[in-house]
Amino acid sequence: PCRSVLTVACEQTEVLLFDPVSSKHIKTLSEAHEDCVNNIRFLDNRLFATCSDDTTIALWDLRKLNTKVCTLHGHTSWVKNIEYDTNTRLLVTSGFDGNVIIWDTNRCTEDGCPHKKFFHTRFLMRMRLTPDCSKMLISTSSGYLLILHDLDLNKSLEVGSYPILRARRTTTSSDLTSSGSSGPRAVGSPCHQNDSGLLSEKHMSRSSQREGGSPRNSLEVLTPEVPGERDRGNCITSLQLHPKGWATLLRCSSNTDDQEWTCVYEFQEGAPVRPVSPRCSLRLTHCIEEANVGRGYIKELCFSPDGRMISSPHGFGIRLLGFDARCSELVDCLPKGPSPLKEIRSLYSHNDVVLTTKFSPTHCQIASGCLSGRVSLYQPKF
Repeated sequence: PCRSVLTVACEQTEVLLFDPVSSKHIKTLSEAHEDCVNNIRFLDNRLFATCSDDTTIALWDLRKLNTKVCTLHGHTSWVKNIEYDTNTRLLVTSGFDGNVIIWDTNRCTEDGCPHKKFFHTRFLMRMRLTPDCSKMLISTSSGYLLILHDLDLNKSLEVGSYPILRARRTTTSSDLTSSGSSGPRAVGSPCHQNDSGLLSEKHMSRSSQREGGSPRNSLEVLTPEVPGERDRGNCITSLQLHPKGWATLLRCSSNTDDQEWTCVYEFQEGAPVRPVSPRCSLRLTHCIEEANVGRGYIKELCFSPDGRMISSPHGFGIRLLGFDARCSELVDCLPKGPSPLKEIRSLYSHNDVVLTTKFSPTHCQIASGCLSGRVSLYQPKF
């Protein structure tokens, strides 16, 4: 959070630390985990968490990097994502075991810290909290996007204990003008309920019958529309949130892995939710096709700190994308229907496929990392 350290998660058990201003290497945690390191999240200016394919999460202190603060055990498969709720000071992790687990870092000991399973779904890929921690978004390899509204992390969610808002496609301009009162066809939820894995509306809690709004932890299941993919399945591999909470940013690939798309979906906070009316809180506003390289690897993209630009891995480099050619705010250039993202600048310095990119929160600086392990820092001039 103090923006003084750039941390890098590596495939071969390592975590690298750099000074992003001077580009100097600070330290290598050579055996941070026993398998690939997947994600890093700072909890404050000194404490940060790492997660790994070794199924564990580790807590570290910048003031004493020679040893871990503690190791957290709870997942049964690769741990891919870490979030932190600044309101409750709870650590939130997700893995390929389909579990979202809550950790009470306020009560950590050398043996770990109290935790509980919060949510479970099949095919889980990525999990994010909105900036105000009021929603949790979960993407899946089967093309579903799950949204938990009015989030309450203190309540574990078992099947049937939360109200379900009908699954549907995200709206486009044609949906808004031509759909009937019943809306587009509903699709099955990817969450477990029985052998078919479907959740039915009979499990809605009585609280969902309230007029005037949705209850805590109400679940919305969407199949985001991807250009050219209406009749083909897709996998949502990367999921990011606009820094002001206005939109979500997805990287999607086709099930045949021959196409990749970057898509922006605006949050629509419309009329109060009622059980008789399907909810769809996202609308596709912008998209662009990506380079189909590095098959099988996830490419992590990001918003700029002000939300005006997107940095996206593209082949052996990155592309800086805007909602229009002037890098306007999203709310100032919302199109009536899906529009192409505008390429502002391309930056190439790698000799291998770029897998991740990140803006500095405080400087005019961008970092990127490629499959061969090289990290590049850019200071673009426009």
